[in-house]
Amino acid sequence: MPSKSDAKRRLGRALEAIPDLTGLSVEAPEFMMWRRSTRLAISNTFGDSSQHLDEFQRLGFDSYFILVGDGYDMSGAVNAYREGMVSATALLKSMLDEIDEYWEDDNSSQPAFATGETPEQGLSNRVFVVHGRDEGLKETVARFLESLDLEAVILHEQPNEGRTIVEKFEDYSDVRFAVIICTPDDVGALASNETNLRFRPRQNVVLELGFFLAKLGRSRVCPLVKGELEMPTDYDGVLYVQMEGSEDWRTKLAIEMKSAGLPVDLNRLART
Repeated sequence: MPSKSDAKRRLGRALEAIPDLTGLSVEAPEFMMWRRSTRLAISNTFGDSSQHLDEFQRLGFDSYFILVGDGYDMSGAVNAYREGMVSATALLKSMLDEIDEYWEDDNSSQPAFATGETPEQGLSNRVFVVHGRDEGLKETVARFLESLDLEAVILHEQPNEGRTIVEKFEDYSDVRFAVIICTPDDVGALASNETNLRFRPRQNVVLELGFFLAKLGRSRVCPLVKGELEMPTDYDGVLYVQMEGSEDWRTKLAIEMKSAGLPVDLNRLART
């Protein structure tokens, strides 16, 4: 059983995410990741066979339409998704109230980590590596991280265990830092100016960049850019680490990670 503070942190994080999900749908990747992570949080807090988990899994989120005559009455659509989120909010608040009322304080509870580490300390050397089609550059970055005694988390190297890509990504995204390798894999242009093609990172790279910006914050995400690329407009003005034509990207990346609190010894750079 987790400590009282860890249980409240896990469920509180699920509750705080709900306002950002209310305008989405069951098909949205953000909702799918939230539902899976919330299910795991409840299971790890109360147990796999608990009433709490059963109540959450019985919540309905799928929207449907009412059949009228030979067609569907779109104006009479029942927004089950919104109702499901309202019910989820009430359920999570009830669980947090139960923990506050009936759980013993942390000084009399078993720690969540047998080693005595806090959750953040336990993840202190895990770095997620987002990459496109440049396999050589991915390996270069991963080996550099390992030379600093950091754990490079690369999604396709992890076991699938019957999960979808979104589920697998969410499960392995519990890290302290993310390195986003942006390489010229795709090209694109405005529909009104199709001849002005520009290099872009792969779509999965852009999606995962946005995910980690929201999850970790800008200070714990470092884009490594190869060449002249068109980056997402909402990210304009943020400084990248340019890889092409210089070897000092290693130093710049190491400084960013150390600044974010990772256990990086800058004296080791001379030996990498």
